[in-house]
Amino acid sequence: MSYRKSLKLLCGFAGGSAALVLAAAAADSRGYFSEERGDAVGRWSRFPVLRAAHPAWTPASPAPVPAGQTWDYNWDKRDPSLMSNGKKKESTNEDPSSEQDNSKPKATRNILLIRHSQYNLSGISDKERILTPLGREQADFTGKRLAALGLKYDVLIHSSMARATETAHIISKHLSGVELLSCDLLREGAPIEPVPPVPHWKPDAVYHEDGARIEAAFRRYIHRADPKQKEDSYEIIVCHANVIRYFVCRALQFPPEGWLRMGLNNGSITWLTIRPSGRVALRALGDAGFMPPDKLTRT
Repeated sequence: MSYRKSLKLLCGFAGGSAALVLAAAAADSRGYFSEERGDAVGRWSRFPVLRAAHPAWTPASPAPVPAGQTWDYNWDKRDPSLMSNGKKKESTNEDPSSEQDNSKPKATRNILLIRHSQYNLSGISDKERILTPLGREQADFTGKRLAALGLKYDVLIHSSMARATETAHIISKHLSGVELLSCDLLREGAPIEPVPPVPHWKPDAVYHEDGARIEAAFRRYIHRADPKQKEDSYEIIVCHANVIRYFVCRALQFPPEGWLRMGLNNGSITWLTIRPSGRVALRALGDAGFMPPDKLTRT
């Protein structure tokens, strides 16, 4: 059979199926089926082809409903309308609206979380776990990408571990004038026991030790803007995959134990936006599309 005849035959089958679906729908609208109008499953189950074409959801099916808790607007304990104990503030000013405006955040914080580049896995100590030649290329690509975004960066903070420090210094070459700071809280670790569990994955540190430190890092860096901040800010944090994944789960109010379900490429960019209201949005997760495919790694 020729290609053209085969194509016509296939199109004929497809057209016939479509016509059958339309005819059945028209008959149903005129009440030709004996079942009650609400018995959608009974109607469509008579014909296999219709059952395949008809969506599983029907008007009789319950509509999807939100699961879990509602959004906690005071997740960072910085809601200006609440005190630390969750009670409403009592104004001592004659003009309470003015006092509230002065204590209300107005700027949006943009936090760009960068995973360090590929490093020497055979190194025993942290000082030996420096970037590989490919890792240095990756950091250079990331620096160029950040520069190309044309944003006014306020600060570049990095983990004090060797691979993150080296990555940050290479990136900083493309961001002239941006302050470079080191932080021990951002060091790699195991934030919380993952669910589902991974038997073969054994962290070097105890969860409750690393978890407390990484949670402290989250509280220090991931929060809404201070009321004194007038303009939107763009901050870069160069750290590690476990830290970034935990930050994302916590910021989006997802179960933090799900952090290991995500994967991040070396040198990738994860972008969190925190609005003055306390809303958080994930603008990018592990973006590494600016690198050539042969430069991508996850070590």
